Amino acid sequence: MKILCVTYRDWAKEIYYKLKKTKKKNQKFYFHFKKKHLKKKINAVNPDYILFYGWSWIIKKNIYKNYKCLMLHPSKLPKFRGGSPIQNQIIRNIKKSGLTIFEINEILDGGDILFQHSMSLAGNLNDIFIRMIKIGYKGTYKIFNSRKIKKIRQNHQNATYFKRRNPKDSEITLQEIKNFSPNYILNKIRMLADPYPNAFIKLKGKKLLIKDFKIV
Repeated sequence: MKILCVTYRDWAKEIYYKLKKTKKKNQKFYFHFKKKHLKKKINAVNPDYILFYGWSWIIKKNIYKNYKCLMLHPSKLPKFRGGSPIQNQIIRNIKKSGLTIFEINEILDGGDILFQHSMSLAGNLNDIFIRMIKIGYKGTYKIFNSRKIKKIRQNHQNATYFKRRNPKDSEITLQEIKNFSPNYILNKIRMLADPYPNAFIKLKGKKLLIKDFKIV
């Protein structure tokens, strides 16, 4: 079994490295950590599976039609499909979510579910990434090493979609400070830690980046 692992996210790389360390004799892992030359890499490896964990670009039809392609999404699909799922949940004060591994098809984040597990959104982004690594590894290992995995078709009528957030959305405005609760501001800061565009306040024409927070 040849498995091509594609990403540019550090947390996804950690999942891939753990999978390689615990691989079975019939499994061989390959890595591709950039957008360029992806099709060339796929043709060279001719994988049985392609993992697109933490991948931000739409997968072309000629790829997911010819290869078994899996995606990891940090929400309980079909809820919170689309971009920036962690941020779009935290800003809505959702504390308990999930992690889903599914097959890629023509519907955005709408393929059959192979694995789903609850996941807390408490703490900072690093805390969440640690949980994603642990649960993502567990789920992927189960998919590749179980005799039979039950596929669950998503109920598209229950789907919700959200847009990818832009760097300009990271600004904490005076209007937000006046009209929203301290918990809202706290959520906006903690969901925008590195490697994402940090929360910021504009002060005399300059950006004041907020990289961390502390409750006192």
